[in-house]
Amino acid sequence: MFSIGEFATIARVSVRVLRHYDALGLLPPAAVDPATGYRSYSAAQLARLNRVLALKDLGLTLQQVRAVLDEEVGVQELHGMLRLRRAELTEQVAADTARLRAVEVRLQVIEEEGTMGTQDVIVKDTDPVRVAELSAVAASFEPDHIGPVIQPLYGELYRRLAQAGIQPAGPGVAWYEHVDGGDGEEGEAVRVHAGVVIAAQEQARGGVQVTDRPGVRAATIVHHGPMDGVDATWQVLARWVADSGHRPLGLGGEVYLDYCPEDPSDGVTELQIPIAPAAGDRQDRT
Repeated sequence: MFSIGEFATIARVSVRVLRHYDALGLLPPAAVDPATGYRSYSAAQLARLNRVLALKDLGLTLQQVRAVLDEEVGVQELHGMLRLRRAELTEQVAADTARLRAVEVRLQVIEEEGTMGTQDVIVKDTDPVRVAELSAVAASFEPDHIGPVIQPLYGELYRRLAQAGIQPAGPGVAWYEHVDGGDGEEGEAVRVHAGVVIAAQEQARGGVQVTDRPGVRAATIVHHGPMDGVDATWQVLARWVADSGHRPLGLGGEVYLDYCPEDPSDGVTELQIPIAPAAGDRQDRT
């Protein structure tokens, strides 16, 4: 038998917690000295205490914990409950981490306002290319909605290209289109096209769609670093288009000039917004 202090040390809980569990009928001591009132616990009671602590970690109230234990939940069922809770907590941590990163990115956008000059914008005519692509719909053009859609698309695209024996002949390219909202106006949803440049003679096969992308006049700017920080660069480009009097022709797209999955901070991406011709363009051929 152990004194309450010894049992608390072994179980790594406080004496106060054990007294509270006793008062609730969750874990009465194995014996109580009638003369002194000292509580004693047995080693066998560690099993029940471990269940109390596990169920409490699942988010149950102590009253709910007692009800569950009174029904004599088995080890396998308890393991299942804990695994489910672990999965929920893992998902919650991932979501919180993503939200924290989004806050950091938004702060970065605010801090960098005005630091990237519009002199970095170049208007040029892009060349027509043949592209192997897959597409899917994202809920909106927000990065939180685009990222989870485009990343799996690229994984599946390169898998199909390998199976079909189609070799990329140029960089990855992505472009975005508004989805019709059903009332004649643009909806919030966006069709995401994930593509890669291929040889002009290649044909669609193996579940890979082939698209001929025409050359366009586009306002462009180069973004250095990971894509989760691309908002600031997009805003510089969009502001230049608006201030210069050009009319944007669609949402635009990206050319992944140097994609570095091992270290996204080394990535180099050209952002493009197709524009209607206007006087005073500074032109460079790609």
